[in-house]
Amino acid sequence: MVHKWQSGRESQIYKSNRRGLCRLKDVLLDELRDMYSAENQLVKALPKLAKGAKNAKLKELFTAHLEETKGQVERLKEVFGHLEEKPTGEHCNGMEGIVEEGKDALEKDEEGASFDSGLIGAALRTEHYEIAGYQATIAMAKTLGMQDVIDLLTENLNEELAAAAKITEAAQPILRQSSEEPEHKKKPKSAKEKYSAQKSREDEKEAALGLKKRAS
Repeated sequence: MVHKWQSGRESQIYKSNRRGLCRLKDVLLDELRDMYSAENQLVKALPKLAKGAKNAKLKELFTAHLEETKGQVERLKEVFGHLEEKPTGEHCNGMEGIVEEGKDALEKDEEGASFDSGLIGAALRTEHYEIAGYQATIAMAKTLGMQDVIDLLTENLNEELAAAAKITEAAQPILRQSSEEPEHKKKPKSAKEKYSAQKSREDEKEAALGLKKRAS
């Protein structure tokens, strides 16, 4: 025999669980909009990396990944279609910062393989940022039982993993060549570089107290 209080308690638990899932769906939507913004930013940034790259293989990889990124944007639109939500609403500040680092790499006073080495660093940071984003959203979608969403996001994730592996492979001869290039005399720092150096010192100063506590 099921007592009324037991039935009422089970109902409360069910409602609580449903509220939790609804809140998780809201978090998932925010994360997906963040990824949608990130991929759109890359559609604009990748042609600049491809144009700037000196190494033919690297240029080819950036160009190929641009087409993959366009496909990823379309898959994300499909995801939002399944969720009956709009894809816009969040700007990805994280990707904006990474794209800015890519711009910095393009402006560096380097030549040949050393120049491309900077682009490789920027590209790999980009890929691993996206990989983390897709892994997080897939985990949320699995909890919510959204198989159609999981399948689409997994396609994007697999492309990002493959892109990171290809860039890493292409990087090996470029990095070796860079290590053999003679050092060039450094030019005076630009205003942007001076500002970056100042911020770096501030970061170190702000972290010093926390590091001191850890040491003690």
